[in-house]
Amino acid sequence: MSEDLRIRLLIVDDEESIRKLCMTVGEALGFACLEADSGESALALLEEQPAQLILTDMVMPAMSGLEFLEKVKKAFPRTEVAVMTGHGSVETAVQAMKLGAYDYISKPFSPLEELRLFLRRMAEKIRLVEENQFLRERMDTETELHGIVGASAKIQDVLRMISRLKDTRTPVLITGESGTGKELVARAIHFRGTFANRPFVAVDCGSLVPTLIESELFGYEKGAFTGAVKSKTGLFQSANGGTIFLDEIGELPLELQAKLLRVLQEKEVRPVGSNQKTKVDVRVIAASNRDLEAEYRNGTFRKDLFFRLNVVTVHLPALRERRSDVPMLAHWFLDRYAKDDSIQITSAAMKYLLQYDWPGNVRELENCIERAVALGDRRVIDVNDLPPAIASALQGLEAGPSPLATTLSSTDLEDIERVTIQRVFEQVNGDKALAGKMLGISRATLYRKLKRYNIGGAHLAAPGSQALQ
Repeated sequence: MSEDLRIRLLIVDDEESIRKLCMTVGEALGFACLEADSGESALALLEEQPAQLILTDMVMPAMSGLEFLEKVKKAFPRTEVAVMTGHGSVETAVQAMKLGAYDYISKPFSPLEELRLFLRRMAEKIRLVEENQFLRERMDTETELHGIVGASAKIQDVLRMISRLKDTRTPVLITGESGTGKELVARAIHFRGTFANRPFVAVDCGSLVPTLIESELFGYEKGAFTGAVKSKTGLFQSANGGTIFLDEIGELPLELQAKLLRVLQEKEVRPVGSNQKTKVDVRVIAASNRDLEAEYRNGTFRKDLFFRLNVVTVHLPALRERRSDVPMLAHWFLDRYAKDDSIQITSAAMKYLLQYDWPGNVRELENCIERAVALGDRRVIDVNDLPPAIASALQGLEAGPSPLATTLSSTDLEDIERVTIQRVFEQVNGDKALAGKMLGISRATLYRKLKRYNIGGAHLAAPGSQALQ
């Protein structure tokens, strides 16, 4: 392994024999080892060669181990420092821990295996911290940018499609009900790929005024119509080199569909009022909540345009088709809208959220959580904090055998929880801290559930134990 990739260990002791012994053990463990015979020389060395781990003696001439520890934690707060004491002074060791020391170890090392295990534990903590930081940054960046949250098989299929399409120029048609997150997927395809630094232009075809659609899409020349006091660049030209997202493309009038098809085929646009055509290189991602195949069969959507757009289809499942993602989504929205991290969702409220059909899909769930946070008591979200529409849809849930109640028994709810936790746990490669964050539950709660469902092995260390340090 390159020395740049190895953990760097600095040994600080005025006794050369101790330094050499520690370096021998450290190098056998794969560390890149440095040595210094005093706190002063160690601080100078750290300025040029920062170390992730430091093992320092407590009693040294001039600068003591405690003084050195204090200076290191101030200048390099993320560096782990452990202290060696040859006097077995518990009082001094406790003082060192209060100043930020990782732990202490007594000299002489007896047996030597004790030192090896001690250094291995220090290294494991460094590796976990660095890996967690990387995963958190990756998760936060991707989630904040694209908001695609879920561990269900169906949403994982969508994420795999995004990964395959992100570096291509292939036209994509995204289908799914309103509120399922079609624009989020379009943005993810664009911004996760090699074209992320190029333009992304989103167009809501359903909101465009019919008489102005052509001029909005393709631009117009000065004087082309009343009010055109200056030329305007169209949305296709604005997206040149990047991606144009045509949301609800089924809303376009047939006449405009024909002009759009011509642009896609010829890769050029002609602004309204102009005789000149302009070349454009644009990846097209279209979306619709309609069945466009049925639309072209009944004559309300052009068949040739459908096949031009439908090179690759990404279908977004309705939220009722991926109920196991509801807890994760609910907690993710809770984190977004609740400033108080202590707000929790009661099990009764979560049961309602899991059983509701969500006709408005993820957008409706987001609105539900935002409303509950705004109107709740700032401590918990309970059934009474949910919108009346949910209570109305689920009335009779407690009383009798409604279809929803029989469909989702308490055992089913446990199965959903188990599968969700299992998938998240696998997704983060067993990182318990990150899994807890994604699921929106405390670390202690996660450990109880991992043990209950026997996820991640039968023998799980309790939070705060040395195995997790």
